[in-house]
Amino acid sequence: MYLLYLQIENDEDVLWEPDVREPNEAVALRGMKFMDWLWTREEKEIAIVSHSGFLFHTLSMYSKECHPTISDEVSKHFANCELRSMVLVDRSMLGSYSSRFNYAGKNPTGLDVPSDIADKKQVDEAQKN
Repeated sequence: MYLLYLQIENDEDVLWEPDVREPNEAVALRGMKFMDWLWTREEKEIAIVSHSGFLFHTLSMYSKECHPTISDEVSKHFANCELRSMVLVDRSMLGSYSSRFNYAGKNPTGLDVPSDIADKKQVDEAQKN
């Protein structure tokens, strides 16, 4: 893994104003511009570290055209320091059969959490049975 800071043009946060609260719609639009930029990247796996509000409003807008169960899952609020893995799909690249590939909206089987939490969850579930 490597970090790439070459495209950071300013040392200061030029998008932030200390006395003005950015409307949620503006946050989402800025997030969608970020998503558009992500599609231009050649990397297949990208780690994004961000404020939960930015992710919430961006993913809520991004998932508006998805099935409600998918939209509900994608646009959940993030817990403090939460890690999520997501696969984002450009639906325009799926062709005319895109609906066949929509995920049903349930959590996939298996654990997608840090291993220490997964181990504890497996022990807890085994003790219940």
